[in-house]
Amino acid sequence: MAAALGLVVVFAFGLSWVFTTMGLLLRSPNAVMNAGFMSIFPLTFLSNVFVDPETLPAGLKAFVDINPISTLANASRGLMEGNAQAGDIAIVLAVAAALTAVFMPITTRLYRRG
Repeated sequence: MAAALGLVVVFAFGLSWVFTTMGLLLRSPNAVMNAGFMSIFPLTFLSNVFVDPETLPAGLKAFVDINPISTLANASRGLMEGNAQAGDIAIVLAVAAALTAVFMPITTRLYRRG
């Protein structure tokens, strides 16, 4: 359970850089909140968090299968059940690292520009 929590925290850290960048670009709390909801809600609802992907149409299932939120859910569930796939964990860590690598320098530059 601790490993699953740690994995979610690492992913959230990477994702937080995206929202920090939006916060520095948009400046208005309402604009940031709206942009955040508009970006994260589709990813969450078009994942395997709420619905079994096998029940979805082929096109939607294909998106669910490549959605990083689905991979995070699979990896977290696997860690809690004791049968996690190393590939899922690696993908989640890679996505978190990529988000951090791309958005941390952007955020830092925007913050310094002030």
